[in-house]
Amino acid sequence: MAWLERYDGAVVRDDLHRIAATGMDTVRIFLRWEDLQPAPDAMDGAALRHVVDAADAAADAGVDLIVTLFTGHMSGVNWIPEWATGGTEGDPRFRVVSGGTVRPSRVLRNWYADPAMVDAQVLLAATVASALAGHPAVWAWDLGNESSNCTIPPDPAAADGWLERITSAIRTASPGALITVGTHMEDLEDERRLGPAEAARWCDFVCMHGYPIYAGWAAGPTDEHLVPFLAEVTSWLAGGAPVLFAELGHPTAPPDLTPVTPQVGETEAAAYAAWTIDLLRDAGAMGALLWCYADYRPDLHDRPPLDVAIHERSFGLWRADHTPKPVVAEVTARSGRARVSPAATRPWIDIGVDDFVTDRRGHLVRLYGRYRKAALVRRCP
Repeated sequence: MAWLERYDGAVVRDDLHRIAATGMDTVRIFLRWEDLQPAPDAMDGAALRHVVDAADAAADAGVDLIVTLFTGHMSGVNWIPEWATGGTEGDPRFRVVSGGTVRPSRVLRNWYADPAMVDAQVLLAATVASALAGHPAVWAWDLGNESSNCTIPPDPAAADGWLERITSAIRTASPGALITVGTHMEDLEDERRLGPAEAARWCDFVCMHGYPIYAGWAAGPTDEHLVPFLAEVTSWLAGGAPVLFAELGHPTAPPDLTPVTPQVGETEAAAYAAWTIDLLRDAGAMGALLWCYADYRPDLHDRPPLDVAIHERSFGLWRADHTPKPVVAEVTARSGRARVSPAATRPWIDIGVDDFVTDRRGHLVRLYGRYRKAALVRRCP
């Protein structure tokens, strides 16, 4: 979480080269908001230089970056600058951390409706995009990580206006850069006013995050059909826009310990990833990103969010000692394969988008039943 605050270029280079050596080609990095923007009208020059150095390190390693702005929500905590608090918004499930201090959940100003907040975000987006304009390692900009876990636009016009201003700021500062936004499964289940359809109007591609361990309607914690289903529904709702599945994976238990829910065993996690990546490719997805690079060191376990969200400690592809888990070999075996075209039709979708939005969760669960039935029929010889 504090990689920019305690930046070490040698560590970043070591990590990126370790990733690249496996055949993985894309890394998503997170710019913790308060590290870059200590005041609404000021940027931290040292942190900005660290971001540029990280991009240089990625270019040296031969991997592309997705740079995530306004972080914001990550791993069960909302990391918010002190100046962005003072309101009454926020998801009660998630603690707010500002300057290392845990705050109550509902203290956020609305990112979309507060003009001063939007102005501050435009400054951040434009400044970082300018610093990285034309950089060979920057593949895409991500406008936030599951930001609906922080605040939600009060109405569709606010969401549309925010997307227009932020994407325009980036494209002006860094022409030709690709832009997306990190939506997640809950943006499909509930009306949060910035989902795939809204993103597709202003972004170059859409993203989705999803995990069967967080879906009570999945067929178990290693249900490999859930993620490709979410990818297809996302593309459908976005009018056929290309989809990058930007988060999938599992927290794991060490081989010598019994998994504690929602953990699974390392072998199970590897098998799940293999199946899911294959099915995502068959569904026509642009690609897949696994959450996340490495487990957290034990000396970090007493810090938010790891002090409470125990499972967040062990989502890594690598263990904290840098030894790879079995999933790394499965990802390596699938890296670099050519994309396939999405199916021309999805016969398991028997409603229109207008019908879907009248009962999002109900239709999502029902359509998943139809999708799984069709998928299992296809798998049978």
